[in-house]
This record gives sequence, C-alpha cells and structure tokens, in this order.
Amino acid sequence: MENPVIIFGANALGQAAKEIFESNDIIVYGYLDDNKDLHGKELGELSVMGRTDDDGHLKLIGKKCEAFIAVDDRALRKGIVKLLKERRKMMPVNAIHSNTEIAPTAHVGHGEFINSGVVIGANAKIGDHCMINSNALVDYSAELGDLVQVGAGSVIGAEAKLGDNVFVGSGVTIVPGIKIGKNVRIGAGSVIIADVDAGKTMFGNPAKEV
Repeated sequence: MENPVIIFGANALGQAAKEIFESNDIIVYGYLDDNKDLHGKELGELSVMGRTDDDGHLKLIGKKCEAFIAVDDRALRKGIVKLLKERRKMMPVNAIHSNTEIAPTAHVGHGEFINSGVVIGANAKIGDHCMINSNALVDYSAELGDLVQVGAGSVIGAEAKLGDNVFVGSGVTIVPGIKIGKNVRIGAGSVIIADVDAGKTMFGNPAKEV
C-alpha cells in the first residue's frame, strides 16, 4: 500500500488500527468521526479532521488516500462501507498487524482488522469487514462470514464455518468442523462442541443456549 490511510473512527479501535498501519510503515493521515466534540482535537500526533461523510476529505479517498473503518457497531460499519462504495467506488483497506501469520493459501477479504499474533491457517477463508483480535487462531480450512468478530485468544477449529455477524468472545474454543449460524453470540471462555443455529446466544463449557 503506497497511499496514506484515513481512519473512520477516532476511538480505541481506531487508535489500535493506527498502530497496526504504523507497524507496516504505512502513514495515517488522520481520523474522521461523527462526534463533534472531537473535531479539531489531536489524538497523539493525529487530528480528528471532521465527520465521516465530510466531502472535503472523502474526495481524497481513492486518489491520494485509502480508507479504513474502525467502528464496532455493525450497522454503522455497514453504512460507512456503503458510503465508500457509492461515493468513492472503493472498498476499505485491511489493517493487518506485521506480527501475524497468514498462510499463502488463505483468502482474506476487505476491511479486515487483524491484530498482533493472529494465525490464519491454510485454505481458511475470511469474509469482509471482520475483526480478529490478538493471538486468535483461525485454523486450516475454517470459514468466517462477513462482519464476524473473534475475541483475543480464541480458537476457530479446522473446517469450522461461521455465518455473517457472528460474535465470538475472548478465549472461546470452537472445535473443528462445527457450523455456526448467522447472528450468533458466544460468550467469553465458552467451548462450542455442537452446531449452533442462527440467532442464538451461547455460553459455558460445554456451551449452552442462554
């Protein structure tokens, strides 16, 4: 990546993304955020330049700058993705820490946040706009849908399949071959040993619906 990056979201996630880009010697131009109280302020050495829909800064994206979306809220995240696709005809870039291990045969989508120590195995598939936190493992041939969040230290077993919008808390183990439906939430420290239907919330070892 040659162009500097504008980060959408001047929050803790945005600041973590800044450090990820800097770990790869990529320049961050600044932040955009819809919180008016932050506008004009500096976070570290970077300023919060304006709103996420500010035309003056959006026009730079795709020409002089790239964009990364650092927003936890899925609905807002999807809205900003739509904004970039409609007004700038582009997708957000990935923030992948330099201290990660991604197999050459793995497929990684657009707009990913992949933090330090993550391992993604051979032939694994990661959908768009996922968040994979520190030291998580996505083992070989596992599949993550779009907008999946994986907590720190979690293990997604080989050939497991997670649908869109799945939330996996920290320290979760999903055993190999398990299928997880869309919009499932899995509490921290849980162990998933059986398939989970869409929309359920799971917790415990072994995990049960709550």
